[in-house]
Amino acid sequence: MRFGIIQERKNPPDRRVVLSPKMCQNVQQSHPEAKIIVEPSPIRVFEDAEYKALGIEVASKMEECDVLLGVKEVPIAALIPHKKYFFFSHTIKKQPYNRDLLRAILDRNIELYDHEVITNPKGLRLVAFGRYAGIVGAYNGIRAYGMKYQSFNLPRAETLKDQQALIAELNKIKLPNIKILLTGKGRVGNGSKEMLDAMGLKKVNVAEYLHDDFEEPVYCQIDVSEYNTRKDGVRGTKTDFFANPSEYKSNFLRFAKVTDFYIAGHFYGDGAPYLYTREDAKHPDFKIKVVADVSCDIDGPVASTIRPSTIADPIYGYHAISEQEMDFRDSRAIAVMAVDNLPAELPRDASDGFGEAFSKYVIPAFFNGDKDGILERARMTKNGQLTERYAYLQEYVAIE
Repeated sequence: MRFGIIQERKNPPDRRVVLSPKMCQNVQQSHPEAKIIVEPSPIRVFEDAEYKALGIEVASKMEECDVLLGVKEVPIAALIPHKKYFFFSHTIKKQPYNRDLLRAILDRNIELYDHEVITNPKGLRLVAFGRYAGIVGAYNGIRAYGMKYQSFNLPRAETLKDQQALIAELNKIKLPNIKILLTGKGRVGNGSKEMLDAMGLKKVNVAEYLHDDFEEPVYCQIDVSEYNTRKDGVRGTKTDFFANPSEYKSNFLRFAKVTDFYIAGHFYGDGAPYLYTREDAKHPDFKIKVVADVSCDIDGPVASTIRPSTIADPIYGYHAISEQEMDFRDSRAIAVMAVDNLPAELPRDASDGFGEAFSKYVIPAFFNGDKDGILERARMTKNGQLTERYAYLQEYVAIE
């Protein structure tokens, strides 16, 4: 079976790749029936020569491959009919901007496997860039803090080689005795936690965070059960919250009253209460002045995130009273960092981590009869039709 590593063609350019040179080598050694061909690319973080050095073929032969592996959406004009494709299609939530892409995939009889729905039988994702989003998001948030208060200058993450280089820069600065709140304990939240811990910041519990004063910067990592409470007053649990999100209301304002810098690394599900609304942000006791919204749900649970930002222009200001954008350096503004493709700023590390998981969980499924159903669950289209699991998208693709 031939696997093709396609050139990323979406703009803005993304330098990540599904399999690094070393991972390609490992796959071919572990599965002698696998052959990998890498399409030449002028932007990929791993140069063509790095693949060639490990004996991986680099050639414009994607038409000869059975399975094509990419990261971002493939432009419609570049889709090769009758192939199996892996990439983030951003269609499973009926995103209107990619409706035509999914239509083209169906029209060209392409089998689409979306990275976002590669899961185990319990529905837990097996391959993701979330950890790296958290790592870069925390770094960018601290960078935004320094820029807002003009207290220190950190280089852009994209100019640094890897996570260790980011950590080295963070350890050159000194934060004042601020309180940092981190929501989420999954891949994203724990990626951000890695960076706070690497700076040697003190972690405190909820009671200490809410009630105590400190002479050093501290952080508190919280999960859904700590910033939501049941409407009926009954003690809630994390399991109950995910099963019955509409029965809960946000209890986040108690944190916002004492927080200087907030990192949003949580997962937000349909029906869950917003963490803070636009009205909450107008509260006279609302203290947050810098937000690193790694989750980046627009006009959603983090009210100050009114649009995504970009790697080139990562920070904007939100004026709570007018609900409008303004200069983030203004004393009235909440500085918002809401880059929606953060792992692209750490492409080498992100590609290594993603490829390790992909080669561990996905590649073997092609050679073991998909005994764990990994391919079956991730397959969105087959024979020009949506598969049963994704039939709910039929109306979405049919809309004129």
